[in-house]
Amino acid sequence: MRTTGHYVRIAAGDEPFRAFVPAPLPPSPSVTPTARDRKQLDTATRALARLDGMTTLLPDVGHLLYAYVRKEALVSAQIEGTQSSLADLLLYENDRAPGVPVDDVREVSDCVAAMQHGLDRLRAGFPVSSRLLREVHAILLRGGRGRDKSPGEFRRSQVWVGGTRPGNATFVPPPADHLPECMSRLERFLHGDPVATPTLLKAALAHVQFETIHPFLDGNGRLGRLLISLLLCAEGVLREPVLYLSLWFKQHRAEYYDRLQRVRSRGDWEGWIRFFLAGVVDTANEVIDTTQRILRRFDADRRRIARLGRGAASALRLHERLQRQPIRSVRQLAKELDISYQTAASALARLQDLGVVRELTGFARNRLFSYQPYVRLLSEGTDPLS
Repeated sequence: MRTTGHYVRIAAGDEPFRAFVPAPLPPSPSVTPTARDRKQLDTATRALARLDGMTTLLPDVGHLLYAYVRKEALVSAQIEGTQSSLADLLLYENDRAPGVPVDDVREVSDCVAAMQHGLDRLRAGFPVSSRLLREVHAILLRGGRGRDKSPGEFRRSQVWVGGTRPGNATFVPPPADHLPECMSRLERFLHGDPVATPTLLKAALAHVQFETIHPFLDGNGRLGRLLISLLLCAEGVLREPVLYLSLWFKQHRAEYYDRLQRVRSRGDWEGWIRFFLAGVVDTANEVIDTTQRILRRFDADRRRIARLGRGAASALRLHERLQRQPIRSVRQLAKELDISYQTAASALARLQDLGVVRELTGFARNRLFSYQPYVRLLSEGTDPLS
């Protein structure tokens, strides 16, 4: 029988309850893969290798990295109940009021910034650690509804998942005084102590352990999913965070939460790992397919624009810029390309006639244009949960 952890009994007023303290990683007895499991791990490893190789072949990975980082942040926030869409986020980043409560879209924007901070720190040689996670968490919760939930600090009080109180909760994480040791053990595991673990398995195990420890008052789900991307990049499995795995968790949300709980209650690490690896394969293939369709769209639109004749040069420059940031104003594009306002407006009018862009505001001034076919492809799977 695998020991997944132990319970600590806590007296709280008239209703005592039990909090779960997870056993340190790796699981004991160790996870024993079947031949089918090993094949699935090999398939997932190859899928990530293809995905990583694809980024090296792109003419400018920055185009899609900008979009995919936002897609991952958006979907991860949606799992927690945020109602923003990708268009809302892009509008917010253009200083325009989105179509949802501002706190919703601000949470997504902060998630983008948190991921970027973590990646910048990794590229500067900083390890994935408790300190890095606190830094990322401080940015994650700096402006949204969790800004009063001690951003960047481990919790000092009890939390629970589901239910109205610990006594009827679905799950009660460890007490606050157990957090230092729990996080210290998790950090040692991330650094290969007591044994080195293949990166994909490490990411799968670490995500569950982090969610089980639940070290912060808020934002644990989003940060736990960010941890997957940070680990894959830190260990060189991916050069860029183009795997938006939160989409898989969103599409299989009920099973996602059930798999996490089955690890805690039954020690079913094998079931979780199979679910996780299936998500890696499915999402990696999805990213490759979406990227190929986006590149075909870019190429088809580029060829149509090139046939415009007079004015094609300016329109092509705008098209190139909109590949990087697909919602922009006339004024922004004129400034970024160092052209006159009138030249930018005329080029956008030509792109609008071709159906490449769509004007969003309906205003005569301060107009905002969207590279709509591109945004539509990026938005697949990102409708808010009902």
